[in-house]
Amino acid sequence: MMRKHLVPLVAVLAAGLAALTACSSTPEAPAPAQASAPASSQAAPPADGAGAGDLSLLPGTAKSNNSAPGMGDWAVPNGGVAGGETLRNAQKWVQLTASKAGDLDPVVVNGSGLTLYRFDKDSNNPPASNCEGECAQTWPPVTVAPGGKIFIAGIKKSAVGTVRRSDGTRQVTINGWPVYRFAKDTKRGDTLGQGVGGTWFGVTPTGGKAGIDNGGNDGGQGTPDNGGATAPPATSAVLFDDANFSDSGASQGVAGPGCQNVPRPRVASSIATNGSLKIWTGPDCTGKSQIINGDVTNLAALKFDDAVASIRFS
Repeated sequence: MMRKHLVPLVAVLAAGLAALTACSSTPEAPAPAQASAPASSQAAPPADGAGAGDLSLLPGTAKSNNSAPGMGDWAVPNGGVAGGETLRNAQKWVQLTASKAGDLDPVVVNGSGLTLYRFDKDSNNPPASNCEGECAQTWPPVTVAPGGKIFIAGIKKSAVGTVRRSDGTRQVTINGWPVYRFAKDTKRGDTLGQGVGGTWFGVTPTGGKAGIDNGGNDGGQGTPDNGGATAPPATSAVLFDDANFSDSGASQGVAGPGCQNVPRPRVASSIATNGSLKIWTGPDCTGKSQIINGDVTNLAALKFDDAVASIRFS
């Protein structure tokens, strides 16, 4: 008889306990939200990773993108150290172009044609710079402001990133390696920083040591993967009259969708693009064709030098 009355009594006690718990917890419910607000407002900004974050990565060079004079790489043409307004102007954009300098081929140069370097005492995984103070006076880091632009030609977009320096500036990286200029390089083709201290070397388009290793067997062709895995479809391309994306000649831009005739056909020797596209020797996408997956530093290697008349974007 007691067992029959015990079960309802347990049920009543359980229901009462649940109601009491709900009532007692209600006034304290806002507490976790109030406690978490200050923590989130004080959270440190995320460290820069391999990607370029809020930066704009654009195919081509500063000149082909109609950059304003006296800005970016052009603000400090001799590779020296800038300060004040000059530094702010210099950080508005950076150019990274796969090219040749002296005996280094390929090697990355900036918008003024100056050789860019990497430092063996740095780290690329994770990206970190160990060149500060006097070192940074001799080897000015290549920095870019938040929201700035990086013009890339012959370098994979996925290889370009930034790393936060101790002074808060953002240094450009290639395959995780921070990149620098050398203060004693004052003109195009100078490679006076090559091999200094056995730790400084020109940087290849894949982050390797120019003249020491090929950083991924660039072969002077930058980063196209013709015949390999297909890159995302391109939406635009910059065609240069000269090889190696040289600004000494003219250039022209073409954008999709679909088939687009080149304004000045059959003069291009190199192409900078943001993905995969098909080039044709005839107008309206006729004639001989070739799929390219990214930049091509020398169209002669594809037997397309001075041959591109139209492009299909898809």
